[in-house]
Amino acid sequence: MIERMIEGRERDIGGFSVRRVLPAAGRRTVGPFIFFDQMGPATFAPGKGIDVRPHPHIGLATVTYLIEGEMDHNDSLGCFQTIRPGDVNWMTAGRGIVHSERTGAEARERGFTMSGIQTWIALPEDKEEIEPSFHHHPGSSLPEWSEGGATLRLILGTSHGRTSPVEVFSPTLYVHARMPEGSAVTVPAEHEDRAVYAATGDITIDGEVLPVGTMAVLDPGHEPEIRALKEGHVFLCGGAPLTGKRQIFWNLVSSRPERIEQAKRDWSASAKAGFVDSVFRLPPGESEHIPLPDGS
Repeated sequence: MIERMIEGRERDIGGFSVRRVLPAAGRRTVGPFIFFDQMGPATFAPGKGIDVRPHPHIGLATVTYLIEGEMDHNDSLGCFQTIRPGDVNWMTAGRGIVHSERTGAEARERGFTMSGIQTWIALPEDKEEIEPSFHHHPGSSLPEWSEGGATLRLILGTSHGRTSPVEVFSPTLYVHARMPEGSAVTVPAEHEDRAVYAATGDITIDGEVLPVGTMAVLDPGHEPEIRALKEGHVFLCGGAPLTGKRQIFWNLVSSRPERIEQAKRDWSASAKAGFVDSVFRLPPGESEHIPLPDGS
């Protein structure tokens, strides 16, 4: 029924707390999901906000999905986008991209509450070096339906006979379920790898408590019932298991360790060159960057 429970670990990303679930010891991925963070919920007073300075990615796609609040994405392709609850920001890093995530001026001035999920999708080995790209999908463009008193939105991939408009590179499952008290949904066995994450509420799986901030990895083929004893937000994720191992260093993912070493050298060299005529470029309007964790 449940292969294992993964309890999220608290991390600070510059004055803002996240709960990191993947990668975990003994279970680094679920389908193509190689990284899974819950942001907040956190309340920012007027004048305060999030400022994640420019940093690089390779070999993955990032997915930002908010429950509350808003955030500005800015990348080295020149794409700027404010994301709001229910929308999907899908950024394919491929051979390399740089982006920042900040609170916009209006939200910073008025104060706000922020909560949501950030995930990384590892690209198939033959897609790791594709051209970087960015796509925004408003919530109104995503399939949404009701089941057992809950409202479900398909963020990525396929589920319940529906397909998300977001382009993915391998079979993927990613669903947001808004579950009022007493509602119940079943997790179809369509995908080999599946997991259930409780972001808020009082949630059970086949009667077993799923604590908030915990991910339950499901046995293949089993179709459990998720029930809300108290109103909450639940996320289903998974898909086809990755082929081959992935290495992770900081914000860099690759099936080839030497590729990560090259990206590390490229980031340091780009910084020393002031991001002019270099492999990595800063997003328009940005002058800061996050150095490599080793300080170079």
